[in-house]
Amino acid sequence: MLVVGAGAAGMAAAKGASEKGAHVLLVDNEEWIGGILQQCIHNGFGVHRYKKELTGPEFAAELKSEIPSDVEVKTGTFAHEIVPNEKRAILVSREGIEEVSYESLVYATGARERTFQSLMVPGTRPAGIYTAGQAQRLINIEGYLPGKRALVLGSGDVGLIMARRMYLEGMEVVGVVERLPYPGGLRRNVKQCLEDFDIPLYLSHTVIRVEGYPRLEKVIVAKVDGNFRPIPGTEREFHVDTLVVSVGLIPVKKLVADFVKVRSGVLVSSSGQTSVDSIFAAGNVTTIFDLVDYVAKEGEKAGRSAALLAKGEFRGERLPIRKGKGVKILHPEWYDPSVPLSVYLRVEKPMEKALIRVGKYEIEAEDLTPAEMVNVDVEPPCESEVSVSVTEV
Repeated sequence: MLVVGAGAAGMAAAKGASEKGAHVLLVDNEEWIGGILQQCIHNGFGVHRYKKELTGPEFAAELKSEIPSDVEVKTGTFAHEIVPNEKRAILVSREGIEEVSYESLVYATGARERTFQSLMVPGTRPAGIYTAGQAQRLINIEGYLPGKRALVLGSGDVGLIMARRMYLEGMEVVGVVERLPYPGGLRRNVKQCLEDFDIPLYLSHTVIRVEGYPRLEKVIVAKVDGNFRPIPGTEREFHVDTLVVSVGLIPVKKLVADFVKVRSGVLVSSSGQTSVDSIFAAGNVTTIFDLVDYVAKEGEKAGRSAALLAKGEFRGERLPIRKGKGVKILHPEWYDPSVPLSVYLRVEKPMEKALIRVGKYEIEAEDLTPAEMVNVDVEPPCESEVSVSVTEV
């Protein structure tokens, strides 16, 4: 069995598969396993899985320690091609090109950051503009500061965390700009990363121009209307040498997108099985999770199911899950009655009190926002189709 990607989802998949008796090859293009966790030195990880707060490297170390010793691990190894009808993959490393066969495969390649270039903001293209992950790696792994005075575009969790990180390392952070009327990250991160350090948050604002060359010198920000169009006369200038962009993640699905069903991410059932029987997927390549605990949970489930399929003990079913009223994002696409059903959703708008319906189950909830993923675990429904809705009450 082959697992592509050795972040939280891939490591958990290798663990789950090996415990079900599969021989597992785990590959990753980095020189270490753990994925993005290795540069996330802040705490807040592991509360659900390990019942304690861990940093990213600590979470990765805990998960790595759970991987059985018989799992074969190859780092610095790229999956160049997957041929599903022949159940083989072509791997590339410093040692050369290798072809491996598999009975089942777990695809756990995670997500990449949306870049500043994709936003089509007018102005020059100077040095000093980074994605949040690039800035995080510079500081936490390489030991360099990206600049002296920074503005952050986007209030996603990584952007909020990097605002605090840059401040603690001695940079001046003039603010965080968010085009939505509410923060894009978890409430606790808004409090702990911005409010505790008096870093301003400009909601319903966006960057409309950058200036400077060869280094960034100025960023112009304006307020936006309900359609995200800049409002004339609301412009303000920030004299900064660094712009950190945290404007969303994109699942890395290219290697399988030609033969499995995809939307924004790879579509899977509650077992992690894709539309191709022998291929499973888990983690941020399927949907963008806000907790690594969920990523590991789904990775382990996919690994177990893939191992059983390789042994001929799992067939898998894909019964539809329908997105109903009030739901913006829903995961998974299908449910499999043979495994527990974990539904993950994001609401369309903030709700103080709501009723979540998953098939015949009803759950009361409070303080829902689109930024925070809701996880509902239910027994596999008996209906041929499950509808999920959220109603404000």
